[in-house]
Amino acid sequence: MPAPRLHVATPLAHNTAPFALPAAAARHAQVLRLQPGAGLTLFDGHGGEWQAEVQAMDRKGVDVRLVEHCLIEREARLPVTIAVAMPSNDRMDDLVEKATELGAVAIVPLLTERSVLRLVGERAERRQAHWQQVAVAACEQCGRNRVPVVHAVQTLHAWLASLPALPRTASSQESQASLEAAAGLDLRLLLGWRDAQPWAAATGVPMRSLTLLSGPEGGLSNDEEAAARQQGFGSAWLGPRVLRADTAPLAALASLALRWAEAAVPGGS
Repeated sequence: MPAPRLHVATPLAHNTAPFALPAAAARHAQVLRLQPGAGLTLFDGHGGEWQAEVQAMDRKGVDVRLVEHCLIEREARLPVTIAVAMPSNDRMDDLVEKATELGAVAIVPLLTERSVLRLVGERAERRQAHWQQVAVAACEQCGRNRVPVVHAVQTLHAWLASLPALPRTASSQESQASLEAAAGLDLRLLLGWRDAQPWAAATGVPMRSLTLLSGPEGGLSNDEEAAARQQGFGSAWLGPRVLRADTAPLAALASLALRWAEAAVPGGS
């Protein structure tokens, strides 16, 4: 049986002396009833993971000793950010969990004109903190050593305004293709219907990062779509069926994850 994986919020450094686990990780170890001598895997989100050993455990805390640092990464081939109009009920919890498993590096919860779930103020801050812990737990389960950032709840227009300008377009002496080949695209895609390219074509270009924007249950308004296009968003089509607000971004992430997994296997395309 593999050793339990625990996230430690404080940076880890090689130290042969036993130290106390932070409270959240200690509670997890206590629930698992790990005994002295038991092995476990720790990661702090800064890269790699540590093999460790329980030295002592009681109701007050858990002491462990770091044994070996392993330079293991299980990240996607390029960073993918998903910006999503928050789905209603508990679907956002599931979306954050699955997006973490599928490799997203950042998740941006958005308020749009047609959003059903509308969070502001202290309530929004509590939900953001909760979703960040959902992402931590998903990393512990799936083997990721870098925890995606769950950003603060914000309006779509505020988020669009915060995006950096895209790289310049090609001059008359320099083809756009040569620029893309040199650096790849910071690609931005709206998962939608209007003037949309098929998914494979939209993502079949050199990329160094990808930002996916997914609307609410009722879709984005015309003004919101226009604002996204002004910030460099193209449109990608995921097929003829109408997907739920929490299904569409996960379908896109799953497609990318499978494509990269196949490419990593000898003989894969």
